[in-house]
Amino acid sequence: MKKERFYIFLSIVGIIIYCSPFLFLGEGVHVRLHDHLDSNVIWYKTLVETGTVFAPSHTEIQTMMNGLPRGSLDTAFSLYVLLFSLFEPLTVLVLNEFLMRFIAFFGMFLFLKHHVFKSDHSYILIVAGVSLAFALLPFWPFGGASIAGIPLALYAFLNIRNRCSSFKDWFIITFLPFYSSFVLSFIFFLGLMGVVWLIDWFRTKRSNWQFFSSIAWMTMLFLLKQYRLVMGVLFGQGFVDHRVEFSRGHNSFSRTMELFGENYLTAHTHSYSHHDTLIVYVVLFALLLLAGLRIREWLRPSGQLITFTAVEKALPSLLIVAALFSFWYALWYWEGFRLLKDTIDITNTFNFGRFHLLNAAIWYIVFAISLSVIKKYIPRISWLIAILIAGQLYVVFYENFEWKYSRSDYPSYGEFYAEEQFKEIKDFIDRPPEEYRIVSIGMYPAVAHYNGMYSLDMYVTMYPLSYKHQFREIIEGELEKNESLKDYYNTWGSRVYVFADELGKEYLYTKDKNETIENLDFNTEAFKEMGGEYVLSAVEIENAEENNLELLKVFESESSAWRIHLYEAI
Repeated sequence: MKKERFYIFLSIVGIIIYCSPFLFLGEGVHVRLHDHLDSNVIWYKTLVETGTVFAPSHTEIQTMMNGLPRGSLDTAFSLYVLLFSLFEPLTVLVLNEFLMRFIAFFGMFLFLKHHVFKSDHSYILIVAGVSLAFALLPFWPFGGASIAGIPLALYAFLNIRNRCSSFKDWFIITFLPFYSSFVLSFIFFLGLMGVVWLIDWFRTKRSNWQFFSSIAWMTMLFLLKQYRLVMGVLFGQGFVDHRVEFSRGHNSFSRTMELFGENYLTAHTHSYSHHDTLIVYVVLFALLLLAGLRIREWLRPSGQLITFTAVEKALPSLLIVAALFSFWYALWYWEGFRLLKDTIDITNTFNFGRFHLLNAAIWYIVFAISLSVIKKYIPRISWLIAILIAGQLYVVFYENFEWKYSRSDYPSYGEFYAEEQFKEIKDFIDRPPEEYRIVSIGMYPAVAHYNGMYSLDMYVTMYPLSYKHQFREIIEGELEKNESLKDYYNTWGSRVYVFADELGKEYLYTKDKNETIENLDFNTEAFKEMGGEYVLSAVEIENAEENNLELLKVFESESSAWRIHLYEAI
C-alpha cells in the first residue's frame, strides 16, 4: 500500500507538471485553436454574457450571426456553463485541464487495478504508469470526460454488473453526463454496455436488472441534460438546420481502406492516443510472446499446457475490437453509404462512425495487459517494464500543449484574442457594437467575437439553413474560383467564414506572414444588406476599392498576433 500511495503521489506530481504552463505563463500559454479557442470558448462565453443560458430555444442571440437561435448552442446543464458563469475563460481552461486529467488517471487506475489485475499489487507499477500516460494524452479540451472518463465509467459499470457496487459507482455514472458529450462518445459507450447486458442475459439466462438500471439511469441523465436536442429531434428545431445539406463521405473503397489504416494506427484529432510510437510494438511483442509459448508447447509437449488468464486471452480480442471501430469509422465516409445517408436524414446529420473515439482507452488497456504479459513470462525483466513506461511518458510529455503549439508557431492565448488591440479598434470605430456588424478575413471570427463585436461570421455546428444561403451570397465569387472551398461550404458549411481563394482554408494569417489578397471578389452589397459595415482583415486587400471597401486604419500591437486592416463598406 505504501508503494501504491507513492506511485499515486508521483503521478499527481506528473499531472501538475504537465499542466504547469497554465500556472506559470497565464495568457502566454499556447493551447489548441481548432475546436477550442475558435469555437467552444466563444459559445459558452456568449451564453453567459448574453444571459441566454436558460432562455427558450427560439431566443435569438444577436451578437452572433444576426440572431443565432439559442437552441444552436449547448445545454444549460453542462458543467462548462457553470464554470464560465463563475470564472474567466482562461481560468476555466486551467480548471478543465486539471479535472479532465485527474478523472483520466484515477479512472484508468481503478479500472486496471480492480478489473484487469484484480488487486494484484505486483502489477502496481504498470497500473500507475499506464494510468499516468493515459491521463497525459492530448484530450480534446471541451470533450471533458468524453474520452478521459471512459475508464472511470467502465470501472463503475463493471462494479454494478458484478453486484459489488457502492455509492461511489452510482455517483460516478450520475456525475459524468454533466461533464461529457452524449453524441461524441457516450451514446456509443452506453450502447456497448447494453450489448454486454444482453450477452449476459442470453449466456446466464438471468437478467441483471441492477446493471440494466444503471445503463438506463445514465442514458436518461444524458437525455435530460440534452433536452433541447431531444425536443428538436422529436418536434423540430423551429428552423431548417443547415445540416440537411451535409454531403460528407464520398471516399472510394481504396481511400476508405487507407483511412481505416490511418485511424487504427494514429487515431483521430479528438482522441489522439499516441500509440503508434511505442505501444503498438510492445503489443506486437506480447502477442508474439504468447504465440511463441503456445507453439513451443505444441512442438515439445510437456504434458501440461500453460493456461492463459482471461485477461491474456482478451488481448487479441481487444485489438480486433479497436480495428472494427476504426474500420466502421472509415466505412462511414465510403461513397457506398451515400444511398443510406441520402435516404434517412439522421444518418446524414449525425455521425454514427464515432465508435473509434473509444479506441484511446482500449489502446492503454491493451498496453497494460501487454506489459503484464512481458513481466509474467520473461524472468527478471522489471527494469524493461519501467523503461517502456518511461518511454511512453516521454512520448505524451513531448506532445504537451505548450511545447506542441509553440513549436508550430501558434499564437499564445493572449496573442490570439488580442484584447488590447481590439479595444483600440472599438475605440476607433467609436460606436456601440450592437449598432454594426463585422466579418473577418484571414483570421478566426472568434477573435472579434471574443472581444464583444457583433459578427456575421462564426463557426457553429447547428444554425438555420436560410442563413447559410444568405451568407453565401457574400462569398459566392470566391467559392466559384475554388472547387475545394465551394465543396467545403456547400456540403458542410459549419464554418460560416469569408473564404478567399488566395488564402484557402487557412485562418491564421498572423502579422509575421505578410500575406496579401490581390483579387478579392467580395459581394459588398449582400454584406450591407445583412447589416455589415466593417471588415477586419489580417491581410491587405489590394483591390479593396473594386469591392467598395475603404481602408480606415491598420492596427498592430506587440501583444497581438495580428496586423488588422480595418475596412469600411461604402
